[in-house]
Amino acid sequence: MASVVVSLTCTFRFHGIKLKYIMTYFELFEIPVQLKINTSTLSKKFFELSRKYHPDFFANDTDENQAEALEKSAILNKAWKTFQNSDATIKYVLIEKALLEEEEKYELPPAFLMEVMDINEQLMDADDAEATKNLQQTINDLQAEIYEPVAKTVEEYKEGVTTEVELLQVKEYYYKKKYLDRIRQQLAGMA
Repeated sequence: MASVVVSLTCTFRFHGIKLKYIMTYFELFEIPVQLKINTSTLSKKFFELSRKYHPDFFANDTDENQAEALEKSAILNKAWKTFQNSDATIKYVLIEKALLEEEEKYELPPAFLMEVMDINEQLMDADDAEATKNLQQTINDLQAEIYEPVAKTVEEYKEGVTTEVELLQVKEYYYKKKYLDRIRQQLAGMA
């Protein structure tokens, strides 16, 4: 699933000069940058912002203000959708930090590729519910194994404290998990 990172442009005046500032999703929601978001506490803010930026409230306003409200509403929804998905949130942060590019061709470590090659072979040979269940457990175990080294970084990310090296480890985890998710989709298609 390809996604495009969208930023909210805020316009303000400074000494009579019209300036634009690109706001991140985190700034929009007024929360610190983080890799793991508690969306239950964020939903109140989403609904507050939805009411504030809803295009219907600008129906009698100028065309410029209507267009701006529509843009803000669309970006708000995109931010909310990103925050609802932990992988999308990780991807967003890595892109914001210029550590990941859209449609990047990331090279996974050979040892990991060998493990997933074995899983793919098992997937081709899976011919009953028990084999499928065992394969699902193998994938779950591998996902837990790849998450363990980055768990602390993902769960306790601190802007300005977490290092680029740690974020690059999260990037590798992101691509490994993405690969495992594709295998999961194939497995689900067999059920």
